[in-house]
Parts: sequence; C-alpha cells; structure tokens
Amino acid sequence: MSGLNTLYFGDNLEILRRYIPAESVDLAYLDPPFKSDTTYNILFAEKNGTQAAAQIKAFDDTWHWDQSAAAAYQEVVEAGGQVSQVMQAFRTFLGCNDMLAYLSMMAIRLKEMHRVLKPTGSLYLHCDPTASHYLKMLLDAVFGKDKFRNEIIWKRTSAHSGAKRWGPVHDVILFYTRSDNYTWNPLSQEYDEKYLARFYRHIDEEGRRFQTGDLTGAGISRGESGQPWRGINPTEKKRHWAVPNKILAELFGPEALQWSVQEKLDKLDEAGLIYWPPEGGMPRLIRYLDEEKGVPIIDVITDIKPIGAHAKERLGYPTQKPEALLERIILASSNEGDLVLDPFCGCGTTVAVAHRLHRRWIGIDITHLAIHLIRVRLRDSFGPDVEKQYQVIGEPVTVKDAEALAKQDPFQFQLWALGLVGARPADPKKGADKGIDGRLYFHDEGPNGKTKQVIISIKSGKVQPSHVRDLVGVVERENAQIGVLISLEPPTEAMRKEAAAAGFYQSPAGTQHPKIQLLTIADLIERRQRIDLPPWTDWRTFKKAPRARRRKTNPRQNNLDFGDSDVASE
Repeated sequence: MSGLNTLYFGDNLEILRRYIPAESVDLAYLDPPFKSDTTYNILFAEKNGTQAAAQIKAFDDTWHWDQSAAAAYQEVVEAGGQVSQVMQAFRTFLGCNDMLAYLSMMAIRLKEMHRVLKPTGSLYLHCDPTASHYLKMLLDAVFGKDKFRNEIIWKRTSAHSGAKRWGPVHDVILFYTRSDNYTWNPLSQEYDEKYLARFYRHIDEEGRRFQTGDLTGAGISRGESGQPWRGINPTEKKRHWAVPNKILAELFGPEALQWSVQEKLDKLDEAGLIYWPPEGGMPRLIRYLDEEKGVPIIDVITDIKPIGAHAKERLGYPTQKPEALLERIILASSNEGDLVLDPFCGCGTTVAVAHRLHRRWIGIDITHLAIHLIRVRLRDSFGPDVEKQYQVIGEPVTVKDAEALAKQDPFQFQLWALGLVGARPADPKKGADKGIDGRLYFHDEGPNGKTKQVIISIKSGKVQPSHVRDLVGVVERENAQIGVLISLEPPTEAMRKEAAAAGFYQSPAGTQHPKIQLLTIADLIERRQRIDLPPWTDWRTFKKAPRARRRKTNPRQNNLDFGDSDVASE
C-alpha cells in the first residue's frame, strides 16, 4: 500500500482484501447504505447554484437476497466461529430476505475491517434503528462483545412526525475497538446556553464570565483548615476551609502544597480568584468560563445539527453527514498522521475532514461519479495542489482502460466520461434521456447573467454522422449553446463536416466557440483537451465545497466549538 492518501474505485470487499494490509488502519468510519425499498440517488446543485432537484441513479444497492448474497452468507458460515453462529441464528429468525442479504454482505466486510485495524484501532459504524440491533449483534461476534464501547445517538433532524409512533429523529453510531488498548483523546464540547445563564451569571470588570464555588467543606476541623481567616471563622458554620490544591499547584507549583491553609487562601485572593459577596458572607472560589474545558463529550449528540438547505458545506448528496460529526469522531479516536479509512465514502466527508485534521486517509466507493465528486470537493476545499497529495486507483488512466470499462459496465463508463469534463448526468426522472447523457451549465455574462448549458452525448461504440445530426437537433430543442459528442472511436471525416456545418456560439465577450464539438477519450486523457468554452466562465455543475482551513492543533485543550467552524467560505 502506497504512503499517499488513496481513493479506490470498486467493490470495497475486493479492495480491502487486495490492497489494505492487516493491522494498518487506525480508525475506520463507515456509513453503509441501507434501505430495502429505496434506490440510492445522488442529488446535485441546480443550475443556478442552489440545491438540486435533479437525481441520477448512481447504483441500485438494495441488498436483495440473490446469488451474491447467498454466496456471502455461505462464505461467512463456512468460516466457522462466532460470526458463523450469529449468521445462522439470523437466518433461522429472519429467513432468506433482504435484511439477511444486508447482514451477509456486511458480515464479510466487517471481518475485513477487523483484520485491517491496528490493535489500537477503532471502528464507528453509522446506521439507522432499522438495522442497528442486528448490526450490534454482528459486531459483537466480529470484535467480541467486550470490545463494544458505545452506542452513540445522533439527533439528525429537529422534527419528524411519526404515524402512530414517536417521531424518528436519530441515527445510531456503534463504536467498537480492536483491543482494550485503543487510541482515545478526551474531548469536550461547549456548555449549553441555559447552563451558562444559570451557573456563569457573574461578569468581572474585564468582561470575563465566571461562576463561584465553595471554599469550605462540611464538618469541623481542629487543624489549620478550621482556623479563622480574615475575620471569618468556618467553625461557626460547622464547616472548614477546603482549598483547591490542584489549582494552587497549577498556579504556583508543587511547593504551594506545603503552605499553610491561610497562606494558600491569601495567594488565591492575590491572584483574583476569590469572590467576596457584596452583601457579605462566606468568600467563594472564582472559576472563569474561558479557563474551563467544557462538558466531556457524551453518547447522545444534540449539539451537531444536520446540514441545512443553505449550509456552506452542503453539496446536495442525500446521505451527506456534517463535517462536525466526523471531526468529533476523528479527533477522539485518532492522532495526527494516523490512517483513517472510509469504505463507503460517498461524497467524501470523512476524507475531507481527515485531510483537514492532518490524518492520512483511504476512501473507497463503487461509483465513478462519487470518486469524481470527491476529487472536485478536495480541489475546491484545499486548492489544486491537493491533487499531488493523493492517488486514485481503479479508474481508467489509458484509452485501453476506458475500453475495458465500457465493455464491463457501459453505465459506469458514461459516468466516468462525464466526470472527465466536469459534467453531471442527465435527470432520469424526466423520462428517456432523448439524446442527452449529461449537461454542463455555465455563466458567461457575470454572476447575475443568464444560465447557459452544454449538452453532452457519450458514445462507447461505433460512431457515425447521424450521431452528430442527432446532437444538433437536441441542442436546438433544448435551446443550448453548445453540444459535445464524447466517443471512444475517433470521429469520421463526414462527422467533422457535420459538426463544422453547425457553426459557432459567440459569447458576450466576442469569442467564438464551435457549437458542436467532437472529443475522444484519447483527447481528454492523453492530450488533455477540454470543452471549448467562453472565457471567464462560471461553472455551476456541482455546488462548490467551501475552502478549508487546516486545523491548528492546540495540545493544551481539546474543546470543540462548532459555532465557529474550521471551514470557511472562499
């Protein structure tokens, strides 16, 4: 396995087995798709840059009970052990249905995840309550029930009505470790505003917010702690002085612990850490809010909101998780330089956050479209130089590779080819594509100008002049400015004449661009040609990811503040 960060295209089971060595991964996060009655779709930004309504069928991973599921079940059962036993129990209880198919497919993958984790490694499995109880039993069998650490509840939506049931508003994240000696960094989150209003209600002359605490403890002492200090005798109230030695040692060093109780109180007062109530009474210890670490993270997450419709980080991917959620997981269970793995990386949130937090990473996805989306996201977030910091394995890099993909899976070839030019697939919800495989939207009249479009047609087989004529007709029908035919085979001379006869699109800047453009895969891969578009074009194919600021590590404090994100807009 290379030292570079890596995006893999393909089946994660095959990639885990082929490329990922045993005990090489520090942290694994997975959010495997599961809905037995839904086809998975990827949403894109509308052509005006807002959230898209358009959808394309990325993959139909509905985990049906079929030959592949049966083969996965058989492989797990024949391997023996606790995983075999629990899978046989599932089959007895569930029967041969889609849920068993899902569990069978997950079982062989979770065994591989266990294999690749270091002894100090952790796994977080993100799921919904539909399957979480089955997955927990499966994980108990794979990792050992004593390696279960938490069932984390994330409130993923603020309100959701339920028909004759409590409204379902949460996801489940199951946290397991490879061993008892695992990486753990204590984190804290900001105090709730109601808590602050109740307990940190004092503000000093410098505007610092603080609360007060007892300087005495219950019971009478006959020693130093029971003696008066500055005219105040704790014994009269049946109490004794309880000086915070930890704070004293932090302020003045360990020698402070040798001072008398009264000397300790004097030093605290000189340091401005004793509050004298204006109305009189017992002095109290001052605790400043800005010196507190906050509330230790808990297994019910309510302070990380789902990605809103207008959030900067929203890319339009339906299962996209907030970066703050992955940040919390990655900070808690890995260190800088560690290797983070996401085998169902989707739109790449895990990858992007791991990169920002100075972790190495591996992302795996089964669609070329997802791989392309992640590449665009990384470039938008970290700039063009980020491409030198990772590699992509499994995507075609030569014409011969492209030909093999076209024969193996024409649909994936089409998605991959569209990705080469930054286009999005056509919307299948509108019925047949009618000669449109993809679209690319652009603005060449300024940000408030008219949205214009390029119609793209992909041909993996033999090409002929009729394909050009068809594209001309589609461009006219759709009132598009430019049409592009991308093919594996080079266009014929007759095709070039047909394209030339279509004339040019003249931009507001006065530049001319062929109305029908013919590009081959060789042009795009080997000669680095691109679609001829007007200058100053503002691309709107995908919603742009916000520019990321690489996190600066503060070794003294692990406080999480998601109100002021590390991700900033460009």
